[in-house]
Amino acid sequence: MNSKELKTILDDHALYLLTEGKQGAIADVRGSELRLSRMQGADLRHANLMGADLRGADLSTADLSNADLRFANLSGANLSRANLSESDLSHADLKGTLLVFANLKGVDLINVDLTYANLAGAEFD
Repeated sequence: MNSKELKTILDDHALYLLTEGKQGAIADVRGSELRLSRMQGADLRHANLMGADLRGADLSTADLSNADLRFANLSGANLSRANLSESDLSHADLKGTLLVFANLKGVDLINVDLTYANLAGAEFD
């Protein structure tokens, strides 16, 4: 997925949230590779992805710092080496998610389902 496609999805999602579902569309990037290159993940700093469907997405090395991921479905996603610092993951589904060496400093993990998640080397406060 290129950055233009991702921006369109994020804009539609923002409109969906703003209009309480009357316009736009909920972000659905299931199984997508959200990487700019082999070495650089997507820049999603401060993104509002509340309730987004990110199941199985490749978000490895993505910058999701300060992102709103409340109620998002990230099950089976690859968040290895992702920066999630200060993001809100409350009520998110992280079942089977790869969080290997992810930065989870200051992350809100209230009511998060981490069943079978791989947190090897993850950084916490």
